Amino acid sequence: MLKNIPPILSPELLKVLCEMGHSDRLIISDGNFPAESMGKNAIVIRCDGHGVPELLDAILTVFPLDTYVEKPVSLMEVMKGDTVETPIWDTYKEIIAKHDPRGAEAVGTIERFAFYEEAKKVYCIIATGEKALYANIMLQKGVI
Repeated sequence: MLKNIPPILSPELLKVLCEMGHSDRLIISDGNFPAESMGKNAIVIRCDGHGVPELLDAILTVFPLDTYVEKPVSLMEVMKGDTVETPIWDTYKEIIAKHDPRGAEAVGTIERFAFYEEAKKVYCIIATGEKALYANIMLQKGVI
């Protein structure tokens, strides 16, 4: 056990977060995201019993967001014609505001298939059991 480290962050996940350098990106994915196929060139960490918000909050406790880009946080856009509501995005923005002074201004969106292309380039994908749709979130690491 370590002091001041959220217990939801496993030793494996802490190691990966520590290994990441400036501008490296990670995805915290919902339960429907194709983590294994998108993450063929990434480290995939399974956190199936957890939701995205609780992991996002814990990760941002130790993970600085990139201050050299306008939007270090990216969400997968809802497909045109899809009527899915995304209240979880508001939750993400509240969590981000706790950890970064830019708050919601640090958050952008990426078209679904462009998000998948970017997912193939990330350092790590954290696969959760999150049931909300369009709940995938990409974070770009900054410096301390």
